[in-house]
Amino acid sequence: MSEFVLYSEALYPDDQVERDIFGPGVKIAFHAATCLEDLPDAACAEATGLMIFRHFVPGEQLARFAKLRAIVRMGVGYDRLDRAACAARGILVCNVPDYGTTEVADHAIALMLTLRRGIALHHAAQRANPPAAWTYLEHPLIRRNDTLTLGILGLGRIGTAAALRAKAFGMRVIAYDPYQPNGVERALGIARARGLDELLEKSDTLSIHTPLTPETSGLLGARELARLPQGALVINTARGPILDVEALAELMQSGHIAGAGLDVLPVEPPIEPLPTLLRAYRDHAPWVEGRLIITPHSAFHTPEAWTDIRVKSAETMRAALLGPRPQNVIAPEMF
Repeated sequence: MSEFVLYSEALYPDDQVERDIFGPGVKIAFHAATCLEDLPDAACAEATGLMIFRHFVPGEQLARFAKLRAIVRMGVGYDRLDRAACAARGILVCNVPDYGTTEVADHAIALMLTLRRGIALHHAAQRANPPAAWTYLEHPLIRRNDTLTLGILGLGRIGTAAALRAKAFGMRVIAYDPYQPNGVERALGIARARGLDELLEKSDTLSIHTPLTPETSGLLGARELARLPQGALVINTARGPILDVEALAELMQSGHIAGAGLDVLPVEPPIEPLPTLLRAYRDHAPWVEGRLIITPHSAFHTPEAWTDIRVKSAETMRAALLGPRPQNVIAPEMF
């Protein structure tokens, strides 16, 4: 069977890297489509492999891909694909879990430190008109690292990397991940929460590192966030729908949660009507100034990570189509 790998987006300036990885026997095509529906029917009908970065893959679109055997999501998250529909068709779904690990972990810790050291608070105060007095601020956000506990929700590659970084800064670390075997926490020298509530109650800073699945969608709502200690900080570099940002806004306005650093939002890019938190951030509302940092789902990005996505995605697709065995397959129980 001849293989044809279809890229739905033209992400790179040439195809030399891909041709070197796939070899001469695999046809490759790049299409600068705005969405999957814009791909030519003829290309879809011929494709045995489909590469996805930003696009969504709804189940009804799979009928156009008669020969499709594998989809590689060019990233860690796989919530953009209708995995159940893929499983029903026998289409392998793979991701690239080992790129951007250091970047996202660094980003999470950078957000935490920027807020906990009062850098964002002082930055906002000193650029105000008129600027604040030339002195330090007293604020619940500002704490010494070794008095704090960082709670890690999801102890995969990125959560583990974030935990190790936090330890280096002198923080206590506790993690909750029901899918990790017993003893992982001992190898890392951290504590393990027996459940989500215990994690929340012990976390001065909560850092979210779980994938978006039916189990984790809406996992952190008003009830859960209220279990965090007074003056807690929330960091999300995972997926927006895991966290209820309206509940977060209410708890920040009440003062229960001292601050938040978000690289992801429930809807990306944001559209009107904007969530209360994002509207307040863009309007420079006093209650979020220096307490909230938002970045545009950019935690993963460095030039090195961008190259890793390219190379590792092609290698993953090659293994799926040509063997010797598939890599990074998303198991059906994760659907």
